[in-house]
Amino acid sequence: MKWLSILAALVAACCLALGSERQSVGVRRHEAHLRIHPRSGFLTLFASPVWLAGGALMVLGIILNVYALATAPLTVVQPIGAIAVVITTVLNARIQNLKLNRVTIWAIVACVAGSAGFVLIAIVATEENPAPTLGQEHLTAIVALTATSVFALVAVISRRRPSAFLYILGAGVLFGFVAVFVRLASIHLLRGDAGGLLGIPWYQLGIMALAGLLGVYFVQMAHRYGPPDLVVAGLTVVDPMVGVLTGIIVLGELQPNLPWWVGLCMVVAAAIATLGVVALSRHHPDVIKRREQRRRAASAPAED
Repeated sequence: MKWLSILAALVAACCLALGSERQSVGVRRHEAHLRIHPRSGFLTLFASPVWLAGGALMVLGIILNVYALATAPLTVVQPIGAIAVVITTVLNARIQNLKLNRVTIWAIVACVAGSAGFVLIAIVATEENPAPTLGQEHLTAIVALTATSVFALVAVISRRRPSAFLYILGAGVLFGFVAVFVRLASIHLLRGDAGGLLGIPWYQLGIMALAGLLGVYFVQMAHRYGPPDLVVAGLTVVDPMVGVLTGIIVLGELQPNLPWWVGLCMVVAAAIATLGVVALSRHHPDVIKRREQRRRAASAPAED
């Protein structure tokens, strides 16, 4: 059974990598329409076979990853998921005919090693809290709604100065809270609670919908202004960190009497992974190429 779970996790990583790359291609093909119609432009993506195929692959990857997490230890599944960053980077470089520079390679290593190290340390440092209190759930909802509101405001403000790193950071945070509420919803569902939808409180369903929809928008904007491997790196780094930190700070999942160096190791691992994402967002060859294209486009009228 464990080998089947490992296979599912590997296939899920491939689906996430290929799906992200295909969606990136779909967004790029509609760039002109998105530039002219920024509000309704994303609706045209639903008529793009390439973009829809990428979305289907990503959904399949999520389903396979959920199966892997349900049938194998997180210590086995999570590091395998980080392989998606490597697969996406190699795939995108081949398709775009890009030569990876040294900074990009080290950034990918930092993303994979840092995120895997953070999750592995978190597994040792935390204990499962199967029944969060009502107060903990309400506090989690307040934090999630605050984060969603902040990034909704960021989405409006950043339209004039878009940033791939900002978009992928927002997507990771939002999907991290979606994962937290999926976990809380599963507790209500398995417990057979009354009220809401199948025992799941309506406010939790609303938060999942709001954060999920805004997260999807942020992912597509990240595809528009950055390479697909940056998108995958951000999701595989930021998403689990948000989930773990919410569990530790809000849901009380931290084990008591832990040595001080455990927390320090988590901070170091998180910092390494985050620096990797920042480096990708600034030094990836695709990012540099797009930056030069925008610079030439901005200076073209002045030269005429």
